[in-house]
Amino acid sequence: MDKILLINACVRGDRSRTLRLARELTARLRGEVTELDLAAEGVTYLTDETLRQRDELIARGDYSAPMFRFARALKECGQLVVAAPYWDMGCPAVLKCWIEQICVNGLTFRYGENGAPIGLCGAAKMWYVMTSGGYVAEAANMGYANLAALCTGMFGIRETQCVSAEGLDIVGSDPEAILRRAIDALPNG
Repeated sequence: MDKILLINACVRGDRSRTLRLARELTARLRGEVTELDLAAEGVTYLTDETLRQRDELIARGDYSAPMFRFARALKECGQLVVAAPYWDMGCPAVLKCWIEQICVNGLTFRYGENGAPIGLCGAAKMWYVMTSGGYVAEAANMGYANLAALCTGMFGIRETQCVSAEGLDIVGSDPEAILRRAIDALPNG
């Protein structure tokens, strides 16, 4: 059975439309779902001290420390689903902090002889799920673009796809109908 890792970067919790869409997607995918609520997990940015600790552990090849739990979860999943509402042409800060936590040399990637990263993650696909109050131009979706580039260029995840429901907060729109159309368009299996 495929392991599906759902990264919940939705700070509004169960009121989040993005999280609703992501959970609908994971319910349709085949596999066992593990959801990581980044806010509840206390994900924070790296500091000088945590970077030193991390570098020492990496130098020893010891990836068993709790600080590597998110990177280990990424490495072991078969599909990655990231739920991140569209904020300020990007994503919530907690998602960026998670990205810092998962970029671990020797665990999620390694450097090849020519210096290029070689992905060590087994996931076949990353789904990026977002909702937005307005409409997002493809070039302005920096949250998805950043994570997609990391997945394909660093982690070895071969395919990425953005799933979205947009225009939810425009005056006169029907947010429930827009969300329902996005849910109806989700793949089965």
